[in-house]
Amino acid sequence: MTVSIPLLTLMVIVVYVAYRHMGLKMWHAVACLILGFLLASTGAAPQISSVLTGIVHQAQAWLSGGKG
Repeated sequence: MTVSIPLLTLMVIVVYVAYRHMGLKMWHAVACLILGFLLASTGAAPQISSVLTGIVHQAQAWLSGGKG
């Protein structure tokens, strides 16, 4: 799955809001970032990518008013 700029921007905003208003500690974010990089190099990466792609497609269909 290619990460688009709008998706990346949305995730940055989510992390910023979580950090500022939901009590996310910086070390939590760093730990999640490291976990993401480690998962990307495992055999689970294709399945994770498939799940994320499915979620993005469903969200796009929902936002555009389609049924998916």
